[in-house]
Amino acid sequence: MDLPVNPPVGPMLAKAAKTLPLGEGLIYEPKWDGFRCIVFKDGEELELGSRNERPLTRYFPELVAALAARLPHRCVVDGEIVIAGPAGLDFDALLQRIHPADSRVRKLAEETPASFVAFDLLALGEEDLRQAPFSERRARLEEVLGPAGAPVHVTPATTDPARAADWFERFEGAGLDGVVAKEPGLGYLEDKRVMTKVKHERTADCVVAGFRWHKSGGGRVGSLLLGLYDQTGRLHHVGVTSSFTDRRRLELAEELAPLRAELAGHPWERAGGVAEGGQRMPGAQSRWNAGRDLSFEPLRPELVCEVAYDHLQKDRFRHATTFRRWRPERSPESCRYDQLETAVPAELSEVFGSIG
Repeated sequence: MDLPVNPPVGPMLAKAAKTLPLGEGLIYEPKWDGFRCIVFKDGEELELGSRNERPLTRYFPELVAALAARLPHRCVVDGEIVIAGPAGLDFDALLQRIHPADSRVRKLAEETPASFVAFDLLALGEEDLRQAPFSERRARLEEVLGPAGAPVHVTPATTDPARAADWFERFEGAGLDGVVAKEPGLGYLEDKRVMTKVKHERTADCVVAGFRWHKSGGGRVGSLLLGLYDQTGRLHHVGVTSSFTDRRRLELAEELAPLRAELAGHPWERAGGVAEGGQRMPGAQSRWNAGRDLSFEPLRPELVCEVAYDHLQKDRFRHATTFRRWRPERSPESCRYDQLETAVPAELSEVFGSIG
């Protein structure tokens, strides 16, 4: 592969903001919840590069074929790999693709085909476009990929903050993660947080039913395991919170010691993913890091804490939550799914037509 911009490339990143930024000529785009991917195409050669520089090519054979047919002969395109399900974007279906068996990957490629949403153009032909202003790169992207057709799409964009605010509110139910704002004169700066993202944030009261030790040792708590009850009284593992200082991690180890429990008889005694009846458990193997230790120390489910979260993916928090405070006045049994604010699903076709 011999392109003006060759792999690996660290993607340009965004810094978080609490409110939608306003400014002359700012370009707003929906923030997609999928796998960030930079596509490198040099004639017959094509590579799907990930944010962590591990190629995604083997996991999305249907996209390799579609991108080979629809992209210009030589180009580098930044975007997101997504899978659309009945209720919107399905991140769990994406995770299923990270599988060592080629037969499994190809089976899922047929059952849940992926799409590619493009939002930047880094190179075209012999041109390195990284120094060009974003407004120019965006115009070139629309020119070369606008007619591509499913499953390759150009993300919608607007300079109207009212429309961007409307996207932020209306399309969350379709799995979009928020809104990104870009300066029109912005060059492509690898690994730099020079864009701005606004994401949804809400709070929830959760049961603390376990913890993991910090990876560096020292008798410090790494993360608290969070649970919510469903209507049948089963406690589901919904995520973790780990936003603590080193000093606080040591204090937590002492505070949680009286609540340490045996795994036998614990609501998560059958840890390892999803138990019979759909109960979500901790301890499922990480698809990204096979050597990661996901064992945990069970606690009696008596403590309640309030956490901030941005997005609920089916029955769990999509990202790690932020610890806010303990809630001693709340009973663990009152921490149920029905407290969570859920967005009304919106059809992805409302964003930019059929995605799959």
